[in-house]
Amino acid sequence: MRDDTTITPLHQPGSILDPLTEIAREGARQMLAATLRAEAASFVAQFEDERLPDGRHRIVRHGTGPERMIQTGIGPIPVQRQKVRDRAVGVPTERRIRFTSNILPRWARRSKSLDALLPVLYLRGISTGDFQEALTALLGSDAPNLSPGVISRLTAGWQEDYDRWQRRDLSARRYVYIWADGVYLQARMEPVAECMLVIIGATPEGRKELLGFRVGVRESAQSWRELLVDIKARGLSVPPEIAVGDGAMGFWNALDEAFPGTRHQRCWVHKTANVLNKFPKSMQPAVKADLCEIWQAETRAAAEAAMDTFTEKYGAKYEKAVTCLIKDRDALLAFYDFPADHWDHLRTGNPIESVFATVRHRTVRTKGALSQKTAKLMVFKLVQAAAKTWRRLKGANQLPMVIEGVTFTDGVATQSADNRAA
Repeated sequence: MRDDTTITPLHQPGSILDPLTEIAREGARQMLAATLRAEAASFVAQFEDERLPDGRHRIVRHGTGPERMIQTGIGPIPVQRQKVRDRAVGVPTERRIRFTSNILPRWARRSKSLDALLPVLYLRGISTGDFQEALTALLGSDAPNLSPGVISRLTAGWQEDYDRWQRRDLSARRYVYIWADGVYLQARMEPVAECMLVIIGATPEGRKELLGFRVGVRESAQSWRELLVDIKARGLSVPPEIAVGDGAMGFWNALDEAFPGTRHQRCWVHKTANVLNKFPKSMQPAVKADLCEIWQAETRAAAEAAMDTFTEKYGAKYEKAVTCLIKDRDALLAFYDFPADHWDHLRTGNPIESVFATVRHRTVRTKGALSQKTAKLMVFKLVQAAAKTWRRLKGANQLPMVIEGVTFTDGVATQSADNRAA
């Protein structure tokens, strides 16, 4: 057959011709094959001195396994597993030297990044039946191992991840600050919306971590108590320095029982919303500006003065609104006793609210989870996914001072102020 044939190959509808991607796949295939050979050769070289009685090498290369397709972010790539043989005779099975590739696990069919991507896409609103179509442009129309059944098996592993996470040991952990909140999700097959209770903690290094997660009956004291007791039972013995949350009394009552020494800090975002609801809409912009003057004041004295002004200004006609504000006076201004760099973190429960925004988006797209079990696992995986992008606390170098009990006045360490005065 002549090379200069005039027959033009036709591609199927829906397929994409992309020479650049094909070149990338071929380059990736060659690089992966070379890396796998180098990995096997390095393993064999470690046992260069291991010899059989007749002088031959004990550990040798032993060809390759059958070719298989590995699904990656740039589409399927053909690979062959490198095989290594232990030629020793009469050695017990448990003492034989075996080679396992760190790059290509024996039964792998997808890259780890793709395994992590699929559940995230599902959580973001793509149903299992739409995965093949949604990923065709990225992975190719013949992408293997992406059937609805495969996706369902991947999501089934969420329960195992959740159970393993719930049993983790916390005896070596310490959390300086914690944020607590709950979100209500109505499942389609459940008559009552249950509350997902979430606690996020800040480590001495300034990293935020998911500390506690539980499905509760509303935000009751008993539900919060069960969550906090479970955290203590797994080894968390040192109480946090301060806890941030909204006005749900159940959490604060349970916190005082579990960690009596932990300070209270009410979320200013929730408090502002509660106060504004007691004013006419026409007045809310001006009232909001007055509230901002309180929690954005540079010193506690200035904040208290602004709060007194607010009380005098609105107390006569809007007594309920003023009472709603001043009843939590101490808890609203507790952040002034901590480093000023941490005030933005401590004044609101935003670390949890931002996560719940994603959860609510998912439930709206799918018209709610099918069951409370699905909703629980969905929230858990979403929080875990969000945790990878959480930023460290500003001024993390001041957390050891908080742990040591250094006194802060208006955000400044007292001993530092004394040193500067001297």
